[in-house]
Amino acid sequence: MQDITLHITDREGVEHNIQAPTDMNMNLMEVIRSYELAPEGTIGICGGMAMCASCQCYIESDHDLPEQNYDEEAMLAEAFHVKENSRLGCQLFISDALHELKLTLAPEE
Repeated sequence: MQDITLHITDREGVEHNIQAPTDMNMNLMEVIRSYELAPEGTIGICGGMAMCASCQCYIESDHDLPEQNYDEEAMLAEAFHVKENSRLGCQLFISDALHELKLTLAPEE
């Protein structure tokens, strides 16, 4: 599979069904930025280094995701609006395993 479908609900509550490439080594935060689903300067502020939580999202579907690494766990421990299903978009790389993933962007801090 070269492109996968993602179902992303933005911060205004609008759901977007988008196509994301699996062959470009992009992460979820980069895809959200490329589709301009969050205002410029409000997502991926740290550039994807797991240092700001501006790309925090809530995973709404039942996908088998990679375990959180230490940096992601540490950042989410300090972030606002964290839920049990919170993940950092910059730490989830686009792959076939994410096909039909459903998520909601966390509120801006």
